[in-house]
Amino acid sequence: MANLDTEPKWYILHTYSGYESMVKESLLRLIENNNLSDSIVDVKIPTEQTIEEKANGKKKVVERKLLPCYVFIKMVYSNQLWYLVTNTRGVTGFCGPQGRPIPMKEDEIRKMRLEERVADADFQVGDRVSIDNGPLEGFIGVIRELNESAQRARVNIVMFGREQDVEVEYIQMQKISETAVEIPAGEE
Repeated sequence: MANLDTEPKWYILHTYSGYESMVKESLLRLIENNNLSDSIVDVKIPTEQTIEEKANGKKKVVERKLLPCYVFIKMVYSNQLWYLVTNTRGVTGFCGPQGRPIPMKEDEIRKMRLEERVADADFQVGDRVSIDNGPLEGFIGVIRELNESAQRARVNIVMFGREQDVEVEYIQMQKISETAVEIPAGEE
């Protein structure tokens, strides 16, 4: 049980509106000034790039926060760290009962794309996968090609009645066990 307490986990911090970047910078300074790099491993604000059209017709790529007022922190929880983090300017508290943090689950971490790499990626060419995140969420396909260094796969899916190869990141897909998949007659 003691081993579980020393492993860093992802937690969610609630911040004042518009303070997300300031909170992240303050936490990074806190880590550096107090030598907490072993206790607080990562701080992230999940963002996505969208294309916005201006009044003059020009298109511009804009980076937007996926969840305004929230900052994600990967840390080894302790009462001392709770005190330091919650007393950071702009932080209203951890998300959880009475402000006590609850670690995020693996599927939540994957969907929020907090982890850049998939440690246990055991994908092989020919595996059936479901796409659980991104614009192709809900599609099921077959892996045609793997790129381990980029952690991406070329997956063949059926879209609008046609087969289409698409590129998907490992963190966006999940392997489907062969026993769980039912293929309707005539679609093989």
